[in-house]
Amino acid sequence: MGEATAWGRVQDDLRNSMSKAKFQSWIASLEYAGVSDGVVSFDVPTAFIGNYVEQHFGDMIVYSFNRNGQEVSRLRFGVNADRQANPSEAQPVKAATAKTSTADFGHDSDPLGLPLDPQMTFDNFVVGKPNELAHAAARRVAEGGPVTFNPLFLYSGVGLGKTHLMHAIANEIRQRQPELNVLYLSAERFMYRFITALRERKMMEFKHLLRSVDVLLVDDVQFMGGKDSTQEEFFHTFNALVDARKQVILSGDRAPGEIKNMEDRMRSRLQCGLVIDLHPTDYELRLGVLQSKVAQQQDIYPDLKVAPGVLEFLAQRITTNVRVLEGALVRLFAHASLVGLDIDMDQTIDCLADILRANDRKVTVEEIQRKVSDYYHIRLSDMLGPKRVRSFARPRQVAMYLSKTMTSRSLPDIGRRFGKRDHTTVMHGVRKIEDLAQTDSQIADDLENLRRALEE
Repeated sequence: MGEATAWGRVQDDLRNSMSKAKFQSWIASLEYAGVSDGVVSFDVPTAFIGNYVEQHFGDMIVYSFNRNGQEVSRLRFGVNADRQANPSEAQPVKAATAKTSTADFGHDSDPLGLPLDPQMTFDNFVVGKPNELAHAAARRVAEGGPVTFNPLFLYSGVGLGKTHLMHAIANEIRQRQPELNVLYLSAERFMYRFITALRERKMMEFKHLLRSVDVLLVDDVQFMGGKDSTQEEFFHTFNALVDARKQVILSGDRAPGEIKNMEDRMRSRLQCGLVIDLHPTDYELRLGVLQSKVAQQQDIYPDLKVAPGVLEFLAQRITTNVRVLEGALVRLFAHASLVGLDIDMDQTIDCLADILRANDRKVTVEEIQRKVSDYYHIRLSDMLGPKRVRSFARPRQVAMYLSKTMTSRSLPDIGRRFGKRDHTTVMHGVRKIEDLAQTDSQIADDLENLRRALEE
């Protein structure tokens, strides 16, 4: 089978496994450039599209190529200058208009904006302690009504849900109030269109388009740091919209005050509304994300079963961010489908060996012991000693539990490091904490606080 034929088969696989809107918005934008040494190359109109496709569909594309007889291990994307010079070719869209109707929802983009992912809604956003405030604020904005905080600024590290919330806000507003002009774009897209307008002497048109929107959403504003002329234009746009009581929602990878090379007046403006941090995910949130993702994957692979304990194992081991977690599950389902087996623990460990290695925690038992003794304000010697009083025994069991779940040490090895205790004592302590974490909110909070401190 030729390379081009393989790509055609891959496109068919992708078309059958995702919504038409998602395929049109992202996959149809790829220009196949061939395979060399296991690397499949594509030309894309913007770096944003390449990054998005790699993060959300990369594993699916790799597995589909291999299933269709073309040996591929990774993807490579290059920005095609000719396509970039003609932004209308960047996405398969209809004639651009100033507004999009509900009939265009998820399929088209306006002259400036990027396409929305129709799958990123509030309904499939998993809420937990780390993101509940951001979720509540995003829903308040999406419900419409008087603007109460402007702008809403969401920030977090990679893969913690801020872009999902941005798309969810835009999708919800377009559904509730289709008459509104909602514009979603990245800072990169803003800068590109600004430079294009300067070069083509269309600044008045550019300014008019920006200032005519009812809701403006801009992702990754940290990329504007150091771009003085872009900041200047964005500052005036921002002021015009806020002064007109139009809603502005922004996201970044850090708080406004921490963005490097950002003008002071810009920092001040960004902080004048509501600034919310999406915290690193906790175990319960990661597990909830996996459960939600399994339901989506089983729509694609209805015959595949997931063995008990697999999701809990992944939620415990993959802690970097939700994007990596979701990608791991997509790969797992694709792999299981190809080999014709259900998903059990052996399959999981074998298929995700590289991801699990990358996420192995470099925490030692000794670090855990010190951190736990400091947390509970007891001496390390008392925690490791023979005394069984509750004030020492409970922290000791917490430290044993964390040693078992956060390191690769065996139970006998952990026992030796806790005053030469027997492995059955460690097992009892681990089980005790597992039970208490389900019923005692204080223990659950202690575990989460200690995990975060140890993972920093």
